[in-house]
Amino acid sequence: MARSLSRERVADRSREASGVRKRSRSRSPARENGRVNDSKRPRRSPSVSRDRGATGSGRDRHRDERDRDRHRRSEQHSDRQKDREKDRDRDGDKQRERDKDHYERRASRGDEREGHKERHRDRERGSEVDRGDEPLLPGPPAQPVEQNGTAANGAKASAAVAKAQPPSLEEFMRKREEEQAADAKPKFLSKKQREELALQNRQAAVDAQRKREHDMRQVHGVFSSSSADRERDARQKEADKKAEAERLRRNEDREKEKNLELIKKQYLGGDKVKKKMLKPSEKFKFNFDWEATDDTSRDLNPLYNSTHEATLLFGSGTRAGMDRREQKKLSAEHKAQLLRKMRESQGVKETREDRARDRERASLADVYETFDMRKDSHWTDKRREDMTERDWRIFREDFSIAYKGAALGTTALPLRNWDECSLPQPLMKAVERQGYKQPSPIQRAAIPIGLQQRDVIGVAETGSGKTAAFVLPMLVYIMNQPVMTEEVATDGPYAVIMAPTRELAQQIEEEAGKLAHYTEYRMVSVVGGQNIEEQGFKLRKGCEIIIATPGRLLDCLEKSYAVLNQCNYVVLDEADRMIDLGFEPQVMAVLDAMPSSNLKPESDDATLDTSRVYRTTYMFSATMPAAVERLARKYLRRPVVINIGSAGKATDLVQQRVYVLKDNEKPHRLEQELNAVDEKRAIVFVNTKNKCDFVSRHLDTLGYRCTVLHGSKTQDQREAGLAGFREEKYNVLVATDVAGRGIDVPDVALVVNYDMPGSIENYTHRIGRTGRAGRKGIAVTFLTLSDTDVFFDLKKLLEESGASVPPQLAHHEAARIKPGGVDARPRRDQVVYAKH
Repeated sequence: MARSLSRERVADRSREASGVRKRSRSRSPARENGRVNDSKRPRRSPSVSRDRGATGSGRDRHRDERDRDRHRRSEQHSDRQKDREKDRDRDGDKQRERDKDHYERRASRGDEREGHKERHRDRERGSEVDRGDEPLLPGPPAQPVEQNGTAANGAKASAAVAKAQPPSLEEFMRKREEEQAADAKPKFLSKKQREELALQNRQAAVDAQRKREHDMRQVHGVFSSSSADRERDARQKEADKKAEAERLRRNEDREKEKNLELIKKQYLGGDKVKKKMLKPSEKFKFNFDWEATDDTSRDLNPLYNSTHEATLLFGSGTRAGMDRREQKKLSAEHKAQLLRKMRESQGVKETREDRARDRERASLADVYETFDMRKDSHWTDKRREDMTERDWRIFREDFSIAYKGAALGTTALPLRNWDECSLPQPLMKAVERQGYKQPSPIQRAAIPIGLQQRDVIGVAETGSGKTAAFVLPMLVYIMNQPVMTEEVATDGPYAVIMAPTRELAQQIEEEAGKLAHYTEYRMVSVVGGQNIEEQGFKLRKGCEIIIATPGRLLDCLEKSYAVLNQCNYVVLDEADRMIDLGFEPQVMAVLDAMPSSNLKPESDDATLDTSRVYRTTYMFSATMPAAVERLARKYLRRPVVINIGSAGKATDLVQQRVYVLKDNEKPHRLEQELNAVDEKRAIVFVNTKNKCDFVSRHLDTLGYRCTVLHGSKTQDQREAGLAGFREEKYNVLVATDVAGRGIDVPDVALVVNYDMPGSIENYTHRIGRTGRAGRKGIAVTFLTLSDTDVFFDLKKLLEESGASVPPQLAHHEAARIKPGGVDARPRRDQVVYAKH
């Protein structure tokens, strides 16, 4: 009965709530009536509008159409509004049904719980009555179920009704919001309350920990102690391992930081110790106090006063890199002191013989022993067999000799004098006849290697004696060949010397003739400008040496005036000049005409057959361009490259002076320079034949004896002019670059570059006409602003030679940047010009 009453009350309350919500969502009747009345208002008939539009103006017709459109849109809007209201009403009904079902389910669950509780209490009371026990709690006596059944049922129904009333949703939300607001509101706690709360939390944590430990002990039992120990040990080991890894990581980080700091100090420098700034009055004031870094006990420490020298090998050893004589002296003194102390400790008196032995030991220590040391003297005072590697290194440094190439370990040692050359007697007599007292650097280095019949590339300064360096080994080679008879002469000469110009070839012929003065060797000059039939006649008669230019020699080979079947000694003098003049094809054709079977093997490990004759090739040049290196790689076998000084550098015996002038200032400056050397020989170089004639006429008017040498002159005119210049018939030679290479005229005191050449190599060869054979000379160059292409190289050459650089050249824009290079100056130093 109580359950049914509670259900009815819940249903009534849900109907009342849904009715309230429905009334709140529904519209008022007045509003609905108003809407209906609005929709039922009389509207203007379309026929009337059309009649008025027909009878009225066009403006009325447009107004009627606009009214019809507005009316149509309002009807469409009202239809959509009605549909939306129907949807809302339908949704509201569904929501009310769901709420009603929800409340009914909650009420039924509450009734079931109350029924269960009531039955449980009935069972308990029934069990107590059956046992006859007294109730535990005081209260009225229990009535029998039969008599008081109705009263009990009424009480149960009232309790069920009271408990079945669910709290309202609004009250539940209000209580929840109040609880949240109360929780969010800060509460003030006194210090004592906070301490008590902290103690309670701590006690709760301790109790929880103890409870967990107790539970674990109960679960695992007594026999779990060993496993717990193992787990504890494992945890401890893992912790130790982690600690060790962390320690190693920290140490590694510290090492990395130290290394980075050392690298930083190496590249950036260490932190500079800031010095204390002193006043000028205190700067020179004597300080009576010690500095914090001063060692005040150094003067009193016997370790610093009397340092002890270690005695190596009981006094007989020495340290490398230190003076052996001084070490032996100290060792002898130390040994004498030890013997003296031993005699004093044993009570033995020092005798005269002991003192004599000490003096003898000290005197012997002052002399180098032969088995480990030699007499400390200059290499000029030593015998050749007493020279050490250090002495040979000093010797090469003194003469600026440098070797490169394959098998340098077997390279012959350079000459110290002519006596060590081991030349045959006729050649030594010729050397003495020429007045060569000491060999030049290129002769010291090249002659011993040439006597070994090794291929040689000589890069030396101009005027350094290259002619004798290759002629003497060539003459020694010819002496070991059969005598040149008519039958042997049919196979051609034994040696060929090629030069780039006629003048140089004739000069080599003259120098070779002087060195072969005491021999009967025949030499033939094959150059252009002479009758080729006469040259062919001389070649058919037979000769040991041919001195030629590449073009004319190739003509003789093609016309069968000469053959090179037994020519195994080749000399290319001024090889770079021959390449520059375009003679590379002719040179290669001449070399290909020689027998290739006599070439040395290319392998470094190959051994040479001593019974065979191999081709020996000499190549000399003042510079070493790429074309010359390409030629050497093709025809030379394992050559030894000899560098004397710097490639392309003028000799140090030439004093270089450079003037920046205008063209109209050159004649006056030339007159001043020639007047300074008086009547000594001088060579004036120009770039064109017309300039040669102009300078020659100008010097003739000044009273100088001039001769001219250029390409338009015939061979006879060239030879006559050079002969007159050598014989001092003329004291000034005006020439183009034809005379710039290889012309050896003794005692040329002055070289004037009236026109600056187009390349620095030609400049080097021009000024090399003076300062030859150990004599000093002067080279003067006239520069103009049209010679900017060589400003950079000329400035560099002057700086390397130690010559003064004029300010106009040093600060010129073209002298700062190599032609074809990129401007390396910072942009802040550049000047930008703008056009107006």
